[in-house]
Amino acid sequence: MDFFDTLETRDPALREEQQLAAIREQISNAQKKAPYFAHVLADVDATDIRDRAALARLPVTRKSDLAGLQTASPPFAGMTTLPVPGLGRVFMSPGPLFDPEGKRDDYWRLARAMFAAGFRKGELVHNTFSYHFTPAGLMADMGAHALGCTVFPGGTGQTEMQVAAIAALRPQCYIGTPSFLRIILEKGDELKADLSSVKKALVSAEALPASLRTWFNGRNVKTLQCYAIADLGLVAYESPAQEGMIVDEGVLIELVRPGTGEPVAPGEVGEVVVTTLTPEYPLIRFATGDLSAVLPGASPCGRTNMRIKGWLGRADQTAKVKGMFVKPSQMADIAKRHPEIRKYRLVIDHDDRKTDRMTLNCEIEGTGNDAFAQKIAATVREVCNLRGEIAFKPAGALPNDGKVIDDVRKYD
Repeated sequence: MDFFDTLETRDPALREEQQLAAIREQISNAQKKAPYFAHVLADVDATDIRDRAALARLPVTRKSDLAGLQTASPPFAGMTTLPVPGLGRVFMSPGPLFDPEGKRDDYWRLARAMFAAGFRKGELVHNTFSYHFTPAGLMADMGAHALGCTVFPGGTGQTEMQVAAIAALRPQCYIGTPSFLRIILEKGDELKADLSSVKKALVSAEALPASLRTWFNGRNVKTLQCYAIADLGLVAYESPAQEGMIVDEGVLIELVRPGTGEPVAPGEVGEVVVTTLTPEYPLIRFATGDLSAVLPGASPCGRTNMRIKGWLGRADQTAKVKGMFVKPSQMADIAKRHPEIRKYRLVIDHDDRKTDRMTLNCEIEGTGNDAFAQKIAATVREVCNLRGEIAFKPAGALPNDGKVIDDVRKYD
């Protein structure tokens, strides 16, 4: 088997030594050039970070706090080492959160995951991640170019046009969400279009249920997944072995007890905390809010880095729906815009095609009707950038458990 580079097959002890050395440099760089980290790490001597135990004593920066920090010190809360004119692009994710991009090839490091998924030089990649506001589309675009691939920038939506483009251009590779890939393939069946050129897919931003992967395999589309975040770029990715996700070579991952910075025992589920080696945006002990667990041993594919089980839920009530984060604060904003809502609970599940679905259950003053439901639904779309159904419930029907977002999706 071939590999993206020799970093993937390093001796684990050598990797640990080299990454900790790089983290010491990263801490020193952040202390000198990023005001936030100069303050947070003021009492830290970078030369003391010789092992993971020393790293675990450093403070955690939480993604859930990032919007407030950026509001207080715009645009990046003093966490970047470059001013805006020194960056390549700036993105805005819901929150809002502002994400910087440096002026380097494959800045987000997605090429490694694409290579593991079988993408190769000279192939055409059909990219259905959004190119607007958020960085996902450019993440994939830059990774594909780093591999020597050509990119069709399909973006999101316009399913019939996506089908027409695939039928005409005959791309070998797809990158985007798994639910949209299924929608495109089913629309191709409906239109009697030949989409058989697509043989390889790298999917992200949503879970990939085993049943859906089997469905893709039945269409001769070999589908792997990766775990990437707008703040960090690639975090982990699947290899053809399909035994967990292999941690990217550009980050160091810890699993900590949610709400703390304390590492959990091996194999225990914990919150994913990432330290990135990206010099422009030196996020140190960045708590993602995602849950995962470490898999023991190395992957059978020959890559030797740590493996995690993939996404196992959220450490808080924030959920990811069709690649977008949905937060309790957004539900509160929706309720404030409609004072008739007395109590609310967002339920996230799957429809019969395993596509994410949101239903905002509301106890309201008075009687609900279709017109009012449509008004609330419009607000949901405005606040969350996602469609949601509205269900009116009688007074006292919603549980009194403090839960605002109830994610009941099941991944078989």
